[in-house]
Amino acid sequence: MKRLFIALVATVLTQNISAQFHTLNMPQESPRVQEIQRLGITEITLDYGSPALRNRNVWKDVIPQGGELIPWRAGANMATTLTFSTDVTIEGQPLKAGKYGFHIIPKNDSYTLLFAHNHDQWGSYYLDMEKDISLQVTVNPEICAISEQLDYEFLDRTENSLIIGLEWGEKRIPFKVEVDLNKTVVESLRSELRGINTYHWQAWNDAAKWCLNHNTNLDEALEWVDRSINGGYGGFAADKNLTNLSTKIQLLQKLNKAQEMENTISEAKNLDVTAYEANGFSQFLLQNGFYQDALDYCNTALNKSPDTWFLQLNRGIGHYFLEDKKASLKDIAKAIRGAPKQFHSRLKEIMGEIENGTYELPQRS
Repeated sequence: MKRLFIALVATVLTQNISAQFHTLNMPQESPRVQEIQRLGITEITLDYGSPALRNRNVWKDVIPQGGELIPWRAGANMATTLTFSTDVTIEGQPLKAGKYGFHIIPKNDSYTLLFAHNHDQWGSYYLDMEKDISLQVTVNPEICAISEQLDYEFLDRTENSLIIGLEWGEKRIPFKVEVDLNKTVVESLRSELRGINTYHWQAWNDAAKWCLNHNTNLDEALEWVDRSINGGYGGFAADKNLTNLSTKIQLLQKLNKAQEMENTISEAKNLDVTAYEANGFSQFLLQNGFYQDALDYCNTALNKSPDTWFLQLNRGIGHYFLEDKKASLKDIAKAIRGAPKQFHSRLKEIMGEIENGTYELPQRS
């Protein structure tokens, strides 16, 4: 066995000795490939050599079996590496952020995956199974469409997980990578808001909005949206507007802070805005169930911008949800008379739905 190992090393050295004394850019039989995939804010980088089948039964005749004498480098030439910019889990097992050599031990019809913190290696020849391995997991293979060149695919991606699949021939070796989305994103937001983004109200609002949409870190999110509204030291970069006030209203609603929420709604209603901005905010009030506030707001906006068809529409929808169908239909009819022709068809549909009591607000994206 020792002689076989020496022979393997000697073969590798012989094959590459002619390339050791120059730096010419030459075509390679197993070209290097680098793939980058983001998962949430986590960046996953794969770096591997991509050999070809070349009519070989690679899973039987080429790839070392059972770790005899060595694991497989999961690619060609320099060891395959995987880099994670944040902590992850692999098949449910934790793995710290960092760069790892990726090696595989096939055994019967299962595959043990090795993640080695000692990543800067040629192949797997000097991998120390006792000292170099940070994590090992075992997975089962799958059948896939034939791939002449070894490659890696990112599959079944969700907001916080994906499958990485090594594919070669008709075999795929898949493993699941997951991230703690809330933890990684919130930690990143805290860091980024200390840099250049601290001067932009949009950054503070977007950070707060992300937490709101993911129902996490809500108390700190409220602090962030207040920073968006009120600015930093001495009010620097303050920008009170319907966008960040809307975020604050939703956070206060979720935090059950009713009086503060009502105060913020009043504050938003008193801003001097255009008819188009009033349209957006009245829709926001309707979408969040503040029907009386939406009705009052449309009345005020229509005093400033009379005969504005989309505000008449929103007021009519407010009447509908406050169970005043007669006033609702009257406003929708006014909206139809004032709206451009391309909107008439849908407005008439809305009128019919209101008459039948079946109207529903569009789903928020």
